[in-house]
Amino acid sequence: MTLDAPLPLEEKPTLLDMIGVTKTFGGVHALRDVDFSLAEGEVHGLVGENGAGKSTMMKIIAGVYHGFEGDMRVDGKSVHFRSPGEALAAGIGMVHQELSIVPDLTVAENVFLGVQPLIAGGVVDWRRMRREAKVQLASLGLDIEPTARMGSLPVGIQQLVELSRVLFSGAKIIILDEPTSALSPPEVARLFDALRRLKQQGRTIVFISHFLDDVLAISDRVTVFRNGRKVVTERTEALTKDSIIGYMIGRGSLDMHMGESTELGGDDAKPVVLEASGLSDGQMVRDVSLKLRSGEITGVYGFMGCGQVELSRILFGKGFLRAGGLVLNGKPVRFGSTASARRAGIAYLPESRRMMLFRTEQVFKNISIAILGRIHPILLKPRKEREIAGRHIQDLQIRPPRPEIALGNLSGGNQQKVALAKWLTELPKVLILSEPTRGMDVGAKEDVIRIVKSLRDRGVAILVLSTEPETILTLADRVTVLKRGVVAREFTHGHIEKADLLDAA
Repeated sequence: MTLDAPLPLEEKPTLLDMIGVTKTFGGVHALRDVDFSLAEGEVHGLVGENGAGKSTMMKIIAGVYHGFEGDMRVDGKSVHFRSPGEALAAGIGMVHQELSIVPDLTVAENVFLGVQPLIAGGVVDWRRMRREAKVQLASLGLDIEPTARMGSLPVGIQQLVELSRVLFSGAKIIILDEPTSALSPPEVARLFDALRRLKQQGRTIVFISHFLDDVLAISDRVTVFRNGRKVVTERTEALTKDSIIGYMIGRGSLDMHMGESTELGGDDAKPVVLEASGLSDGQMVRDVSLKLRSGEITGVYGFMGCGQVELSRILFGKGFLRAGGLVLNGKPVRFGSTASARRAGIAYLPESRRMMLFRTEQVFKNISIAILGRIHPILLKPRKEREIAGRHIQDLQIRPPRPEIALGNLSGGNQQKVALAKWLTELPKVLILSEPTRGMDVGAKEDVIRIVKSLRDRGVAILVLSTEPETILTLADRVTVLKRGVVAREFTHGHIEKADLLDAA
């Protein structure tokens, strides 16, 4: 007896059809007359710049947005979901970029969140819940204890547990929004193994990502969106990274950005602004030393969990320092708080924009907050705030160029520009950037790279910490590689390639 060969993609049944879909927000078109389809048992890559329409389309499919024109068909039947619950009941689930796990609950409790099995009297059947959670996790290749506390697990495992929750609901179509943006290469490989198993089971995956290499590696087909329209849907083998970029932005590949190699230009003659010696926090950071020089970008590269986040927080007075010391402009310093670090001239943009921006407040207030004490120590002067913000909005090409708009209405890339604008009125001595281009499309990355390099050229000592080797190779004048909390290797001059970073990490 032999197993039947899998059907070619063209012969697989269509699970979902979107026909002539149009969606507007306040008269502005987010989608225009879009056709889109999903076949059973495929991984469908979805790419496009911020604001291209891909997230809007997926939120319609997942029931988050329900006012639209056009037709949506699931298994050939017209549907119009009014909520994510209705979509889930029809077999469509979505795992968002910002995970919705509950860190203080167990793995099993997270898998069964809101749908715990009960026994007589309405009591939770804990034994059954743990047993079935273990089976569900094993289907994704995970061998973890259902009783483990969720918050103690790596981000990659947390993401697979959340995926398991969607699978447990019985979803046939699973939408993954930027699933690899916070994962190390081994975690990406684990996720891809799980997705291939799901595909073999006949599940359909929508894979939304700015990481084009990941899209090409896992997808059967790729759809590109631009300016609210579908540009193309093509078999993956017919595409290249350059051709996808061309579809996305309507011009050639950004070869000068996000390259595979670079020539480092570290200059030991430039003055050291901040020197860190033997930094340790007793957990993730162990005996780390580095020097940040005026008018130079130092890159720190490593996989997720290598100690980058903890190092950045130590330098900004936010993390615990067990051993080691800091010297700023030749004088020993010890930052007991973030306020003391700011007063000393240290600026910090964390890996999560939500940690330092106010999404419900207007753009101009987010830009001016860092200098409020200087421009109006007693009385508020909104006109002055707007003037300063207006200059930065124009210089940084923040879109839409409206200082009065709530920050949450901007794309992720434009929010990052606002975060950078906070530090442009009064230049810091040291600027620490943790994952400055994570989750951005190529166009937004290009703008952020330009801004960071302009700050370097104005004499700021910049530290860029990233798990993306392309970001490090694009920005850094010298590179330090972290591995399990220690310095694995340093690159200061000459030619360096992506393979060198991966090998050292």
